[in-house]
Amino acid sequence: MNDSKGQVALEYLLIFAVSLILLVIFTLPLTELTIQNTLDVSDTLNAKSDLSKLSQAIEEVYGQGQGSRQTVNVVLSKNCKVNVESNYISCNLKLHDGKSKSEKIYFKSTLEKSALYLKKGENSIVIEWPENSENMQIFVR
Repeated sequence: MNDSKGQVALEYLLIFAVSLILLVIFTLPLTELTIQNTLDVSDTLNAKSDLSKLSQAIEEVYGQGQGSRQTVNVVLSKNCKVNVESNYISCNLKLHDGKSKSEKIYFKSTLEKSALYLKKGENSIVIEWPENSENMQIFVR
C-alpha cells in the first residue's frame, strides 16, 4: 500500500516538472523578445531626447543672432551619426531586429548641411553663429 502512495507522489512531481519545463520553453523566447522591444523603445526615446536638446540649442542660437554660442552635452549608449540639414536634424537607429528607425526634429536656423559623428559616451556639441557670418556652425568638441 505504501508503495502506491509513493508512486502517486512521484507521478505528480514528474507532471509538475514536465509542466514547468514546457512553461519555460514557451515563455523564455517571448520574454527575450519583449526585453529587446523595450530596449529599442528606450534607445529611441533617448535619441529623440538628445535630438530635442540639440534642436532647442540651435533655436536659441538662431534667436539670439550673430555672436551667440551654445554647448550641449549628450551621453550616448552607442555610436551615432547625426545628419544636420538647414531645417532639421535626424538620426538613424538600428533596432535589435535588424530594422532601422529614423528620428527627425525640425527647427529654424541658418545651418548648412553636415553630419556629426557622435561616439559612445559623453559628447560636447557646440552650436555657434559667428559675428559677420551668414551661417551658423555646429561641431563636436
